[in-house]
Amino acid sequence: MEEEIYSLDENLEPRLVDPKLEDEEMKMEITLRPQCIDEFVGQKHIKEPLLISMEAAKNRKEPIEHVLLYGNPGLGKTTLANIIAKEMKVEIKVTAGPALERVGDLAAILSNLKSGDVLFVDEIHRMNKTIEEVLYSAMEDFALDIIVGKGPAARTLRMPLEKFTLIGATTKLNLLSSPLRDRFGHVYHLNFYETEDIDKIIRRNAKILDVNIKPIAAEMIAERSRRTPRVSNRLLKRIRDYAEVKHNGIIDETVARSALDMLRVDDFGLDEVDRKILESIVGKFDGGPVGLNTLAAAISEEMDTVETIYEPYLLQIGMIERTPRGRKATKLAYKHLGEKIQGQGGLI
Repeated sequence: MEEEIYSLDENLEPRLVDPKLEDEEMKMEITLRPQCIDEFVGQKHIKEPLLISMEAAKNRKEPIEHVLLYGNPGLGKTTLANIIAKEMKVEIKVTAGPALERVGDLAAILSNLKSGDVLFVDEIHRMNKTIEEVLYSAMEDFALDIIVGKGPAARTLRMPLEKFTLIGATTKLNLLSSPLRDRFGHVYHLNFYETEDIDKIIRRNAKILDVNIKPIAAEMIAERSRRTPRVSNRLLKRIRDYAEVKHNGIIDETVARSALDMLRVDDFGLDEVDRKILESIVGKFDGGPVGLNTLAAAISEEMDTVETIYEPYLLQIGMIERTPRGRKATKLAYKHLGEKIQGQGGLI
């Protein structure tokens, strides 16, 4: 249940390196999902304080304070929410901001929570403002204020709730209102993973899927996984299929390279859409700067799609840079595309 703004044309083939979770991938995602905090690889800046908070809450026999997780799609926000519930030995109820259409929807969910339970709200930034305001008292006072009747006869009823933990997940922290954001006791940003951590995730998941993978092949897949676990899982699955059909099922360096070349995922983990963005900046706009709106129009994508899905990784690996006047291609982008940098007489 990640962000929905990915492509203007829903009939297009999904990108292999798109961090959005496809419906058919849900079963595999659950199978590969870490079940405890010790199995969760990476994000040390979150794990250590979270462990302390959970341990302290258990010692006091209280729910952990409300948690807000934000970061790009596919980095483990849902996984971390499930781990928190398991570590606290409580149930977790899962919903999404757009699914909560009426106050009654929220009241029904909250009234069924037992003491200490976790309510996970994905895409919390897309929640209806009326529901958000009702949530304030639920988060602070563990009570629901419901208005009964209309006009002069209207009255407010306060319905007590069991103490619970709200875990919100969002890809757009800036779209959360300050009153809601301030009610979270813990706010954690999930970063892109280091390649070494992705390598560990691939080896762990290969064992779960009973895939024979050589260390050098796992490292190669990790380098092309865009520092995102969901992308690494998708690549592993596709390369496993390739190895079973074209070879003997063993993923070695040659098999991994052949499969990745067939899938058109290059050494930096870039696919055709990423290269299209870079080629547009370099070829159509002389390397930039070019405004986001103009760039999005040039590649026939929505601005939000470019800004939320494609751009963060290209920024992370240093292929583009943001300037006050727009986006610019870097020397690394020119080198990767094999283009000449304007004003310099050769390849970088």
